[in-house]
Amino acid sequence: MMSSATELLHRTATRKAMVRLVPILCLAYFMSYVDRTNIALAKTHLQADVGISAAAFGLGAGLFFLTYAFLEVPSNLVMYRVGPRRWIARIAFTWGTVTALMMFVTNDITFYIGRIALGAAEAGLYPAMMFMVTQWFAQQDRARAIGYIYLAATLGIFLGAPMGGALMELDDLAGMHGWQWMFLVEGLLTIVVACVVLAVLPEKPSDAAWLSAAEARELTGRAVLDGEPEHHSLRGNWKTAFGRSFILLIGAIYFLNQITINGVTFNVPSIIEAMDIEGSFLIGLLSGITGVGGTIGVLLMPRLIKRFTNESYVIGVLALGCAIIASVFLMVPSPLVRIVLIGLLAVLMLGTLPLFWSVAMARMSGLMAAAGLAFINTVGLTGGFVGPYVFGLVESRSGTPVTGFYVVIAVSIAGALLALALYRAVQREDARAQRANTTAQQDDSQKEAIG
Repeated sequence: MMSSATELLHRTATRKAMVRLVPILCLAYFMSYVDRTNIALAKTHLQADVGISAAAFGLGAGLFFLTYAFLEVPSNLVMYRVGPRRWIARIAFTWGTVTALMMFVTNDITFYIGRIALGAAEAGLYPAMMFMVTQWFAQQDRARAIGYIYLAATLGIFLGAPMGGALMELDDLAGMHGWQWMFLVEGLLTIVVACVVLAVLPEKPSDAAWLSAAEARELTGRAVLDGEPEHHSLRGNWKTAFGRSFILLIGAIYFLNQITINGVTFNVPSIIEAMDIEGSFLIGLLSGITGVGGTIGVLLMPRLIKRFTNESYVIGVLALGCAIIASVFLMVPSPLVRIVLIGLLAVLMLGTLPLFWSVAMARMSGLMAAAGLAFINTVGLTGGFVGPYVFGLVESRSGTPVTGFYVVIAVSIAGALLALALYRAVQREDARAQRANTTAQQDDSQKEAIG
């Protein structure tokens, strides 16, 4: 039983970490989302200026996620060895450079190359940040920390879209297209963020000058999972890192969730433009509705799950809600109502994300967390490739991006069904862990008795 003094010490240390550590991670994630998603603003301009079709754009937007997903696990294993501070800074510097070079896109092939390179550059960013959460925060605080990090993503959509729209208005300045200015400026800003990360991000609690030694020990001690064995190699531990049923199911549901999120996010500007709304800045501003909805979702859901012992139940309900909202969207003709529905869809799509990681983090730590979290992200982010590509194919056949909402309905229903299986898998995993913990305690008692 923890004393009140110890609890106060931990709360104080956690509050400091939320205020001093999380904003740095948020800054990096904010720019990653700005650089990743503002390509949507350039969609129609790339078609007009360099002849990139809707199908080619969808393929190129999705190719980012192939290299991103393929390199997630290797990247996070390197991060585990060299430390998250240097690795996150390296990632930010590389993807900022690639983003700036996207200004030289001239055709489909160079567009594909740029998106592939950007995915490779950014690989490992998010699981590295999730690994840091496992090193700094106790389980009861992790969903809130993740929610704040995802807040940076939603702000990246909300603020990044009008920011990108404003840069797009620089069309013809110095003989450059507006989308070229957008890529150049946003890439240079990301390089600055890389320097900030390298200068001020602490590796672990004991490295933080703003924590006392006692506070650092308390954070580190609470972050370690009780009864979780420490593994120092993947050899012989592949199933623990990648093969447990709850890990596979989280990855599968995350995959479906990413089809929805990225399919919608990359096409919101063109969906709004199809409502006969004109002007790059206005379209960018209205496209920020997904950021508004996502902000509400990532702040609300971590508080909501405190009422549930098994978050997978909430994951299923939210997936079913996405299918319902998408169905209503297709039935109503009003542009205003449709924009509001896009915002509500974002509440559920993005609000689900902290729950995935809360389920996973409660059941892994150390090297297994570094590998397992990256694996989940790898499986999930392949949905980031499938989403824009399928939306692009559907749009090419129908002639309107709105038909992508049929995809949302199908994958959301599938996600709700998988959430039922996840509910049972989590129950089995927790029962197994409880048995192992009980056995370990009995063994310790026997050793003490013999001693």
